[in-house]
Amino acid sequence: MRLIGFLNKFGAILNRSSADRHLIKRSMACSRFEYVKTYEQDDSILPNVWIVIRIDGKKFHKFSKTHDFDKPNDENALNVMNAAATAVMGEFRDIVLAYGQSDEYSFVFRKETAAFKRRSAKLLTYVTSLFSTSYVMQWSNWMNQPLAYAPCFDGRVVLYPSDENLRDYLSWRQADVHVNNLYNTAFWKLVLEKGLTNQEAEAKLRGTFSADKNELLFQEFGINYNNLPAMYRKGTILLRKRVTVNEKARQAIVPLHEDLISSQFWKEHTEILGKYVPGTYNSSQPLHRLVHLQIDDKMAEVKKLSESVEESC
Repeated sequence: MRLIGFLNKFGAILNRSSADRHLIKRSMACSRFEYVKTYEQDDSILPNVWIVIRIDGKKFHKFSKTHDFDKPNDENALNVMNAAATAVMGEFRDIVLAYGQSDEYSFVFRKETAAFKRRSAKLLTYVTSLFSTSYVMQWSNWMNQPLAYAPCFDGRVVLYPSDENLRDYLSWRQADVHVNNLYNTAFWKLVLEKGLTNQEAEAKLRGTFSADKNELLFQEFGINYNNLPAMYRKGTILLRKRVTVNEKARQAIVPLHEDLISSQFWKEHTEILGKYVPGTYNSSQPLHRLVHLQIDDKMAEVKKLSESVEESC
């Protein structure tokens, strides 16, 4: 009995010590210096608006020259961007669509997202930093040379109140792809195959319209611009879709190269603006390597989890 009484008293002392430590910790957290938190600005994003975070490469012209990117388009370099964007989408389930071209990517968060309590700075810094680090991690999977130095990306948050505004934004970015890629294709053909200097090629193209550049490519180089890879002409759209692998349905992030400007795109992918339930990926073409990478990672994760459960049993 005396032993039991001693143990009870000892337990009470331990509990009291734990409570005392908790009080000390709380009093330390609520120190007289805590007033500095009042200087933080409230950057909560308005409710019920589309949130778009667009990241852009910083001084990417120099970066691409240092790493000897193919001109006018480097497929592998573009896929480093796509793989980094896939990693961001994998982290944020509330991103319904991502669109990329050249050295930029736009991430569209659904209107109802509560990620980071809709704090602008939190969302912006997380997406930008995750994209940057994922770009570095993915580099060796696509490029044959080591990084000479770390790339840098900046970002911005833009809000769009209506579905029409969002569609117009994405149409604007895809129209930018067409204008820039058509010009760059003609420019680099003149420089690399005709031997013109950069200044001479720029002067030859100055004041020309799209039809003129298309005619130049066809007449002088035998190139039908519409036959160039769609990724170069239309950019890359990342969507979540249900895909079938080994007769099993799985969810994955799928890269598409389609016309965002047309109404047909939005009719085929109604999950973007409607109730967000990933649609089914229907294609006679084999799944892109980017899709396989994500599915394989997911399957490995499930396998690892099942193995750990078996070990515990």
